[in-house]
Amino acid sequence: MNRESFSSHLGFILVSAGCAIGIGNVWKFPYITGLYGGGFFVLFYLLFLAIMGVPVMMMELSIGRATRKSIIPAYKALEKPGQKWHLHGYLALFGSAMLMMYYTTVSGWMVDYFFKFLTGSFSGVETEAVDGVFAGMLSNAPEMFLFMALTVILGLVICSAGLQNGLERVTKVMMVALLLLIFLLAGHSLLLPGSVDGLSFYLVPNLNRLKEAGVFKALSAAMNQAFFTLSLGIACIQIFGSYMSSERTLGTESILICILDTIVALFSGLIIFPACFSYGVQPDAGPSLIFITLPRIFVNMPMGRLWGTLFFLFMTFASFSTVLAVFENIISCLMEIFSASRKKISLICIIFFLVTSLPCVLGYNVLSWVSINGMTVLDMEDFLVSNLVLPIGSLITVLFCTSSIGWGFSNFLREANTGRGMRLARGMEVFLKYVLPVFIVFILIQGLLP
Repeated sequence: MNRESFSSHLGFILVSAGCAIGIGNVWKFPYITGLYGGGFFVLFYLLFLAIMGVPVMMMELSIGRATRKSIIPAYKALEKPGQKWHLHGYLALFGSAMLMMYYTTVSGWMVDYFFKFLTGSFSGVETEAVDGVFAGMLSNAPEMFLFMALTVILGLVICSAGLQNGLERVTKVMMVALLLLIFLLAGHSLLLPGSVDGLSFYLVPNLNRLKEAGVFKALSAAMNQAFFTLSLGIACIQIFGSYMSSERTLGTESILICILDTIVALFSGLIIFPACFSYGVQPDAGPSLIFITLPRIFVNMPMGRLWGTLFFLFMTFASFSTVLAVFENIISCLMEIFSASRKKISLICIIFFLVTSLPCVLGYNVLSWVSINGMTVLDMEDFLVSNLVLPIGSLITVLFCTSSIGWGFSNFLREANTGRGMRLARGMEVFLKYVLPVFIVFILIQGLLP
């Protein structure tokens, strides 16, 4: 079986960035930036992105590019005889599948709200009634299933067309549209009356707010955001390494991907804070920000139907680009495990995810009685992926690439520095081998604490 490859460097960058860019960029980053001192938090975030996110991304890409294989056979090709590093590949595959069991539902929410604004469902809705629209959607199992199924089927049909003709072609268009939309939406927010106060709250370093929130908490939050924003630990970035060329160093490529991810996160705040301050609304985090706070603003805004439609089109692209990337990882892994065709695996995956995504859909209505420590089905699935699979997977990746009982730092360094561009210094070995794992263990422990 000939290995597929990207048709262009731009395609690789946009698809990889699309994997990293997701709903977390929008419904978490702006809120915690404002909470933890504005500009101070942004500086902390950029620091941890450089010393944690970029190196782990380089390691995932290096495993993929060195072997031209998906994660399980890639480990088998690089590990020494008798070693079991490849078992992490099965954990990564499980994590990717678990992620799609709830992320497709959340992505479906974005599509649902896009159609609601497009068709005028929010026209004439009173501000107080906006909450009820979201609650009504969650209680309506057939409506949620319809948009989840649309996300699953469309995502897997696109991936079934192949890397270049499916994933790359569609993601290129979506990512360009996403960037244009975010610039347009941010520009509109900045022109609203009172937007300067929101901009100041968001980006001007505020020492009093930083002290009030706690410097250690701010550093911890920045570390978490920098780590989780890139979707590392479940081999979704690794698979794109297996499709890329060796023309450029992995440091250069990783930094470009992180820059695009950071632009989207920062510009999301430029949309949200000026709009919230302009309309006197307290910015929140999570689903309430996207589905309650912002729609309240749109229904009171001149041409709110248009701006609401464009915002949820942007959110649809942000979430769906991640859906496509994770589905590609799953399909590629299963193709190599079972030596089956892309179309056959895609069809099986459609059936599998339509069934396994049902508990998340029903968790807000028919199965709303299911709760563990107050968590819904979606919360439980997200806890498993975010608090266990991602940090454990990233820790194993780092140990494999730096340890003498794994692939080894010299081999990783050689692959990372192949091509033209920014090179990783050998002097980074001590940090990557001994300090970076400690940071990841800290994130893991922090995620498991009450």
